[in-house]
Amino acid sequence: MKKYYLFLVIPFLALGCKEKSEQTNEVLPSNLQVTIGVQDYLVSVQASANNANYYSFMFFYDADSIYYESQDGFVEHLFSNSGNFSVRVRAHVSFSSFVESSELIQINDGQVIGEEPPSTGYSTPLSYPGYTLVWNDEFNGSELSSDWTYEIGNGNSGWGNNELQYYLEENVHVQNGILQITAKNSPFNTFDYTSSRIKTQGNKSFKYGRIDVRAALPFGKGIWPAIWMLGDDFSSVGWPNCGEIDIMEMIGGSDVDDRTVYGTMHWDQNGHSEFGGSNSLAQGKFADEWHVFSIIWDQYQVKFLRDDIQYHAMNISGPELTEFHQNFFFIMNVAVGGNWPGAPDATTSFPQRMFVDYIRVFQ
Repeated sequence: MKKYYLFLVIPFLALGCKEKSEQTNEVLPSNLQVTIGVQDYLVSVQASANNANYYSFMFFYDADSIYYESQDGFVEHLFSNSGNFSVRVRAHVSFSSFVESSELIQINDGQVIGEEPPSTGYSTPLSYPGYTLVWNDEFNGSELSSDWTYEIGNGNSGWGNNELQYYLEENVHVQNGILQITAKNSPFNTFDYTSSRIKTQGNKSFKYGRIDVRAALPFGKGIWPAIWMLGDDFSSVGWPNCGEIDIMEMIGGSDVDDRTVYGTMHWDQNGHSEFGGSNSLAQGKFADEWHVFSIIWDQYQVKFLRDDIQYHAMNISGPELTEFHQNFFFIMNVAVGGNWPGAPDATTSFPQRMFVDYIRVFQ
């Protein structure tokens, strides 16, 4: 594991900011000090200055940039590749009164920082009698395929659930045939946590079939991983009219929560209706090994399975359940907090990761 540390004392002030400060009688920060640590692709920055009310950080890479604010002067940023980048650090009295420093960051080739995925667990085949594999993603290569897009931000009212995370693209990594979605307790704007949410909306959607997803889940109070589906007409009719199929959800925390998953369906029937079931491991937690979460979906019912064990089913042949007879697209995310799991507490460790080995659709 490679580490590089740079310690700088910045004695100068930006002229424009000094003039502004003199006009407003504000005392600018002084003695700005910046420590930069690089551990594989994870960059940590610690800034301190006298008379600073808060700090801002702008990371520049390729043709893009990302902005953070911090009260205590600490921030982390996870790059997705090696190379030479830069970060601009500002110590603020107010938005327009600050001192700043810009520094180069060198990231050498190496593995993405993070825990290794499990080496053991359940798996399913690439073929079934009577079925044809119509789409799959084995997450080979070094980035997501064009079948997926990112959802950025905190949505409307925390994605409708008062969730606490801000979704960013850089919390997703693809390496060694594994998709990794990481939830971190790293501040971004006004949010205490970051994570990622990806979807196939507009690219890949399906009606009926068997769907297998091999994954290893995060754990801990307030951690909410999900592998789920929404109807293609979501953008036009909204939720729950579009229908929702939760292939797997888990709310971490206690012993039983870290080893229990849920399969649930949501629809509109004069208001929101839902029907779900759950399945628990006898011991351990879903982070310990790979498990395969599946649905078998036809015109009559949807069956929910964990490691080929059916634990729930719903009949969808009724006229009030037309939502489930259309194409659905996929969503994968790791939420933090929200109405169902509640907020993380002192027992929750970060970062938390959901690993996905493959997603396969058979019809």
